[in-house]
Amino acid sequence: MAGLTACSDPATSPQPSGRILPTDPLIAEYEKRRASSGATVANRLSAAPFKTSLQDQSLTTWGYDNSLNGPLLRAKTGDLLNVTVDNDLPEGTSVHWHGLALRNDADGVQGVTQEPIAAGGTYTYGFRLSHPGTYWYHSHFDTQRERALYGALIVEDPNETLDYDQEWVVILDDWLDGITGTPEEVVEELSAGMDMSGDMEGMEGMDHGSMSEDSSSGMPMKHMLMGAESDYLGGDAGDVKIPVHLFNGRPPAEPDTLDGKPGDRVRLRLINAAGDTAYRVGVPGQELTITHTDGFPVQPRQADAVVLGMGERLDVLVTLGDQAVPVLALPEGKTGHSYGIIHAGSNTALSGQLPQTLGGTVLDGSRLKAHESVLLAPRDPTRNHELRLTGSMADYDWGINGRRFDPANPFDGAFKLRLDERVRVTMTNDTDMWHPMHLHGHTFQLADNGARKDTVIVKPRQTIVFDFEADNPGQWLTHCHNAYHAEAGMMGVFSYIH
Repeated sequence: MAGLTACSDPATSPQPSGRILPTDPLIAEYEKRRASSGATVANRLSAAPFKTSLQDQSLTTWGYDNSLNGPLLRAKTGDLLNVTVDNDLPEGTSVHWHGLALRNDADGVQGVTQEPIAAGGTYTYGFRLSHPGTYWYHSHFDTQRERALYGALIVEDPNETLDYDQEWVVILDDWLDGITGTPEEVVEELSAGMDMSGDMEGMEGMDHGSMSEDSSSGMPMKHMLMGAESDYLGGDAGDVKIPVHLFNGRPPAEPDTLDGKPGDRVRLRLINAAGDTAYRVGVPGQELTITHTDGFPVQPRQADAVVLGMGERLDVLVTLGDQAVPVLALPEGKTGHSYGIIHAGSNTALSGQLPQTLGGTVLDGSRLKAHESVLLAPRDPTRNHELRLTGSMADYDWGINGRRFDPANPFDGAFKLRLDERVRVTMTNDTDMWHPMHLHGHTFQLADNGARKDTVIVKPRQTIVFDFEADNPGQWLTHCHNAYHAEAGMMGVFSYIH
């Protein structure tokens, strides 16, 4: 996140009294309470620059183990996951374990839960895995995630009841690094905003999609996207021009593949690792059965396609016929596509052209109901917080409750809570853009027995209400998972106090 490198060590710097910090003995105490399988799963990640090519263009980017998709990590519920990170980047880094209710000192947020891993340094994350599901890991340092510093983490359920024959872990990403510029250049351009205050005459009814240059400077905008619209997302679909969309690190010219056979039930574990793009995903001509969102089971729903905001995960089942089928991912409101191919039967080639739309019944995680096995116990909230999402494209001043996150003072405006409270959050989007909002260290339940989630789409002018149990002490970030909105300041901290 932008500027977080400027933060001092949370373990040693002066802090407001009363906060349960990552070094507090309670963190280790609560870790011991988590169920343990007795097994330890050890992995090693090397974060480093590497050379690759996309769209017939050679480029140098940053990734884990020299790959556009980081290693797939697997463990089981109750296992102790130990991951040693070697930082061979020219700057600091950290790793966030997205969606996991884990010990606070392993959350990977520099300036809040840890010091950055210095260039040339090594750091080991160790934590127990308390719940099965589809998760992922990524750098939480400035715009590093917008390179290739991410990968999937699958926590398997030793008592799995879902019936399927095989699975395919799918990571979707919007890519520009080394093709049209760098993520830092995007941040610099977007941060200038689009100040139209000086020349509004005759512009009534014109959205920023009609503009082609920064009206305050007259300079062409290389990275800012104009005219991306999605009715599903409530209007403006995104900020950034994306030259290529990736499916498991592969561009459309080189699709990833999975081999199956007719009648197989395939579990697709879909992960949206993009910075600025929601994806609409489907298997044209076939229904999907949605089984999980953000790692937690839902009441199964049938859909023709699903939409994932940045940071979200959805698990769906598809039954194979006797021919090859595409798993198609369309960037919502934008141009382009990515896809993979599932081979089944004797015909391994796709028939016909890929469709340009995915219609019919379209759902996302916010429209699902939690499976009865994961419903929060009925309880009135004992703590209420109101979060209003604020800012605009004009000034690119995204924030929460009118405040842009200050990395030098991360607890300014923090949302206080105490252990064992039931916390109710009322989140209202006062902006004209949609935001995928993420909460670290917890899962929440959407109102009216809605899905258990850690990331949820909040559309323009929409209010989302959710509850969560304050059962994981520490300091936990909440933020928009649009990388550029977070960089601009749409972040805050849920702060446990004694």
